[in-house]
Amino acid sequence: MTRIAKLAASAALIALWLPAAPATAQQDPDIDCDNAVVQMELTYCAEKDWEAADAELNTAYSGAMKSMRAMDAELSADLKGAAEALKEAQRAWIPYRDKACAAAGFLARGGSMEPMLVYSCLAELTDQRTQQLEQLTEGLGN
Repeated sequence: MTRIAKLAASAALIALWLPAAPATAQQDPDIDCDNAVVQMELTYCAEKDWEAADAELNTAYSGAMKSMRAMDAELSADLKGAAEALKEAQRAWIPYRDKACAAAGFLARGGSMEPMLVYSCLAELTDQRTQQLEQLTEGLGN
C-alpha cells in the first residue's frame, strides 16, 4: 500500500470514529469536593470552583452592563460611554486574569499541582472581579 493510500485509509477510519466520540465521552466523576484528598480530586474541584465563579461573573457583568446602558440612556451624547468603558475594561481584564494565573501555576511548574494552582487563581480573581462588578452595579443605584 502506498503512503497516500495508508493516509487515506487512516483518515477514513478517523472519520468513522468521530461521530461516535460524543457517545463515549466520560461523565463527570462523582467527587465530594468537601472531602477531596488526592491531587486529581483537588484539581477537579478547583476547576469546578472556577466554572461556578465564571458563571457568577457572567451574571454580574450582565447586570453591570445593563446599568451602564441605562446610565448612557440618561446622559447627553457628549457624556455617554459607560457601557463601552465597561466592555473595554472587561476585555482587558480577561487576558490579565489568564496571564496572572498562568504565572501562579509556575509555583508547581510541570507538577501535578500546577493545574490546581491555575484553577484556584482563576476562581479567586474571578470572584474578586464579580464583587467589583456587583459594587459598580449597586453604586449606580440598581
